[in-house]
Amino acid sequence: MDVVIIGLGLIGGSVGMKLKKSNLGYHIIGIDNNEQHASRALELGLIDEIRSLDAVVSADLVIICTPVDNVLRLLPGILDAIKADGVVMDMGSTKSEICTLIDKHPKRKSFVATHPIAGTENSGPDAAFDSLFDGKTGIICDENKSHKNALLVVNRIYDLLKLNVVKMDSASHDLHIAYVSHLSHISSFVLGQTVLEMEEDEKNIFNLAGSGFASTVRLAKSSPAMWAPIFAQNKEHVSQSLETYIKNLTAFKVMVDAADKDNMFESMTRSNKIRKVLDGIDIQSMNAEPKTKEMINELT
Repeated sequence: MDVVIIGLGLIGGSVGMKLKKSNLGYHIIGIDNNEQHASRALELGLIDEIRSLDAVVSADLVIICTPVDNVLRLLPGILDAIKADGVVMDMGSTKSEICTLIDKHPKRKSFVATHPIAGTENSGPDAAFDSLFDGKTGIICDENKSHKNALLVVNRIYDLLKLNVVKMDSASHDLHIAYVSHLSHISSFVLGQTVLEMEEDEKNIFNLAGSGFASTVRLAKSSPAMWAPIFAQNKEHVSQSLETYIKNLTAFKVMVDAADKDNMFESMTRSNKIRKVLDGIDIQSMNAEPKTKEMINELT
């Protein structure tokens, strides 16, 4: 089976590595507009060969692992070019705008909109590893708009990647992910910015940074080239999540200014509920939309 992976960073590289190690006969063709990334992916054995975009014409499966703005740019042309039984999937962190773009495309049913919720703060082919997706959640959106054969192919890939599949519509995906993924990245980026501004005056601040700071700001090392397009594409829901977050930050600042220990204690105790939510998430039960909404309400 000829699989074309477009974008050979952490996600694309890890997919290629996993497929190759499966020994199930996948021939992995890599495409990346960064020639150094492509060469390094080949050197690391993440792919079998490097080709140009015309490789999609004969591919059995095309996996788009680029930043989401490039998914918008590439997807219509890829659908135009693929063979009759070819399948295309993306792995982007936003879904609504992508799905809307190709909703009326003649080959819409050949496309499956997906999002594996997996990653690290590192990027590039050297960051790839074959267990990246193990036990993580993989979301398939708007499955009713995809052909059953396309869904079968994608589910086989997700099973091989050891992802637990959750299904939802693309609009719900973007709402929920704004809170549980996009907001956490923005918080980390802004925390990093805030501390860097403080460091201009307080030269020793990083000597005092402990594990709590390191774990909270870890995501600020993520690629801006990937995350800026995500925030822009999901701006409505990201803005909504930020508004709620800022409201809660402002309320907490009022408590701090007043040295209101009792209300701070109560607020933090309520926040401790996040433990129960995260420890009690049943991946399969998330397939039910009401349960997913309930989880998001708990988080917000």
